[in-house]
Amino acid sequence: MQLYNKLSAKERAILIDEAGTDRLTLSFYQYAHIGNPEIFRNYLFIHWDELDVLGRIYVSKEGINAQLSVPAPKFQQFKTHLDSISFLENVRLNIAREQDLKSFLKLKVKVRNKIVADGLNDTTFDVTNKGVHVDAKKFNDLIEDPNTVLVDMRNHYESEIGHFKGAVTPDVDTFRDSLDIIEEDLKDHKEDKKLVMYCTGGIRCEKASAYYKHKGFKNVFQLEGGIIEYARQVEDQGLENKFLGKNFVFDHRRAERITDDVIAQCHQCGESCDTHVNCENEACHLLFIQCENCAKALENCCSTDCMEINRLPYEEQKELRRGKGNSNKIFKKGRSEALKFKK
Repeated sequence: MQLYNKLSAKERAILIDEAGTDRLTLSFYQYAHIGNPEIFRNYLFIHWDELDVLGRIYVSKEGINAQLSVPAPKFQQFKTHLDSISFLENVRLNIAREQDLKSFLKLKVKVRNKIVADGLNDTTFDVTNKGVHVDAKKFNDLIEDPNTVLVDMRNHYESEIGHFKGAVTPDVDTFRDSLDIIEEDLKDHKEDKKLVMYCTGGIRCEKASAYYKHKGFKNVFQLEGGIIEYARQVEDQGLENKFLGKNFVFDHRRAERITDDVIAQCHQCGESCDTHVNCENEACHLLFIQCENCAKALENCCSTDCMEINRLPYEEQKELRRGKGNSNKIFKKGRSEALKFKK
């Protein structure tokens, strides 16, 4: 029985081109108590592989976090299968605003300790005791209230290219970093302020809201469906769009444009730009923002050092990488010392 991918990303891309079928990029999550995540993982892989579903899915004892690409003609079959699972019946599906046939090129269903890496060892709080979910209209009203503190629960490289007006955007690399920082910064306002949070699709806020309620915050709210659902609602209902720029996404698209505002800068020259790229040097692969002029001048690399390495024959590059993990630049995102403008 096949429980793993047999095709490489390149082979899958060719098949997608040959099929000529539209695909839908979507995401969903659900916190639930799953007794045996391994069995559930295998069950999902078998059924979704048959439907030609691709994506990145995490399963744990606390629930499921899924980002997927589904063939459009098979969407109803996929939805019917989801609804056959008791805790996923009628789960909210966040459909991407900008579609891409190759947003995902493999089906990866992985068992993890948690569906969101939060770094928490505190098992005394109930993750299902979450904050109040609000729609786009209520969210807009809340963030105009002077007693509201609006917090972006995403990482710095996400909020750098797009965020809500007036939001606190923690300068952090991971979700786990932001939890304690925000609590410390707002410790004197646990009762007198409304804590309103948002993230990409809602999953990080779901856990954060439960955690902050556990920590004593009295008025905790979260944007239901995150930025993805907010953008859909403001368009459908003709509401004021209080988001600026792009929404960072964790697939091959890297971002969806929400408004025409460009609020970021090229990390190499400082020109207005919000296009994330990965350094062409595979030993680096740094995620950073690069304009077209710098991409041309540096051959899609983050630095002259990487450009010189990338010019070497492939076998020489492989030899240089032998026995080494990925460069730590990959984890610094847009803060690498190789990016001179950012210093």
